[in-house]
Amino acid sequence: MRYKCLIFLLFLVIASCVSIKSYNRQITKLHTVEELHQDVDHVYAKLKKLHPRLYQFITEEDLDRKFDSLKGTIDAPMASTDFYKKLAPVVSEVRQGHISISPPFPRFTKKERKLRRKDKFEFYDVAFEKVDDAFLIRDNYGLDSTLVGAEVLAVNKEPIDDLVSNYQHVFSSDGYNTTFKDRFVALRFSGFYLRDKGRLDSLELKLRHKDSIFTKMLRTIPKDSSNVKKMPKDSTVKELVLTKQEKKDEKRLDKIRRKDNSKYGFDKSKNQCTRNFRFLEQDSTIAYMKIRGFSNGPYSNFYEESFQKIASAKANTLVLDLRDNTGGRLDEIALLYAYLTDKEHQFIRKGESKTRIPFHKGLISRRSPFLLNVLGVIVAPVTIPLEYTRTRKKNGVLYYKFKTSKENKKPKELHFDGALYVLINGNSFSASSILSTALKGSGRATFVGEETGGHYNGTVAGISKFIQLPNSKVTVSFGMLHIQSPFENQEIGYGIKPDVRIVPNKENRAENEDPELEWVLKNLKQ
Repeated sequence: MRYKCLIFLLFLVIASCVSIKSYNRQITKLHTVEELHQDVDHVYAKLKKLHPRLYQFITEEDLDRKFDSLKGTIDAPMASTDFYKKLAPVVSEVRQGHISISPPFPRFTKKERKLRRKDKFEFYDVAFEKVDDAFLIRDNYGLDSTLVGAEVLAVNKEPIDDLVSNYQHVFSSDGYNTTFKDRFVALRFSGFYLRDKGRLDSLELKLRHKDSIFTKMLRTIPKDSSNVKKMPKDSTVKELVLTKQEKKDEKRLDKIRRKDNSKYGFDKSKNQCTRNFRFLEQDSTIAYMKIRGFSNGPYSNFYEESFQKIASAKANTLVLDLRDNTGGRLDEIALLYAYLTDKEHQFIRKGESKTRIPFHKGLISRRSPFLLNVLGVIVAPVTIPLEYTRTRKKNGVLYYKFKTSKENKKPKELHFDGALYVLINGNSFSASSILSTALKGSGRATFVGEETGGHYNGTVAGISKFIQLPNSKVTVSFGMLHIQSPFENQEIGYGIKPDVRIVPNKENRAENEDPELEWVLKNLKQ
């Protein structure tokens, strides 16, 4: 039996290696025109079958014409990456921001993956921001902080303006606004560059800082690289020995740190927390809450603790910062809204769907990984009946009932009744836009910044469908549920617009200024 198990494991390893080699050959070869046409038809058929708002921002006739035109331009064999560059701009014409498309990347054996995990590419430690006509380095999560504030002129001698223009055509916002495209292309620049150029070991940035123009080479380096020299083993410096009580205290403090990191959503790779709270003035009258996303770690304790502090301090103003918050969980924004309103409410409507079993459809597919399909089959006897109980058809439309779509939801006992200011920008998307719609529609808050990237009238997200095209192996994912606040705007295709429009510029960043927040503080003093 032991030998049979070893032979079986050996077979799996060999099969895996063969599968990896076969896959890598598939994505690098030239695909025939017929194969690529099949892939175009495949993705469009899936979108028509499962996307509930496919023709919300484009007519069916226009989208049909664009997909037919795409097939007409494919008249010669093509590699997967080149096919992706043709397909992505057409899919983005749907103008639904949760549609994502990506070229295939080479796969690696277990041994190769283990070796790669020891290194990191410095490029992925750099965070970018687009302001005015400048493309800036906003932060560097690596060791070199001198790059922060520099303007990017070129990447590997290719002008940054050309790269940005190209990448803005391979993704879309919700509807017709432009703020999301301007912001998001910088927020995810390294990812767009990877899809365009493939994996690299190094690249050169041409930068400008004040009046100086220089280049910076970013390389692949060991993850444990540090400027701090390690103490040699034969050092005469003795290792610090902790007493039993000190070890106990250290263990207790470490437990507190882990608990706080969980509560605040600490992101180790960026050395920052997802959820932050503080008072802006010494008298604690102005509270400030910065939420970078709604998808990291448990959250209920953070909000309970924060609003308890607000109540105890008797703060009369709260600034909620949703800039660069690209979204996350419905449950979290529903909870936060319950702390910001004093009225019974329905947070979102029931979601629109094209299928009674969106969760199951998202989990299982002919093109999904084998283990994901196995999991889908195992849980199907539970998930399918449960999903059927959540869906109802009305006037020919299927509606999916969320826990957060419950009517007459009560506000939290610790809800905040004071003045509320919400800071937004083009990267305020998805869940942060749904929350903003509820606050804007109810007249609860004053909005400062620029138009959100997410649509005022909801978004197609919730449960995603992942497909891999049969020939090119290009991957496409899209939402299967239209999620919307009860509030609706007659101006279709745009985000939540600010009451006070303030857009930062290069000078603000050079002087480390926050003009949106500064306006709020100045307004309160006046």
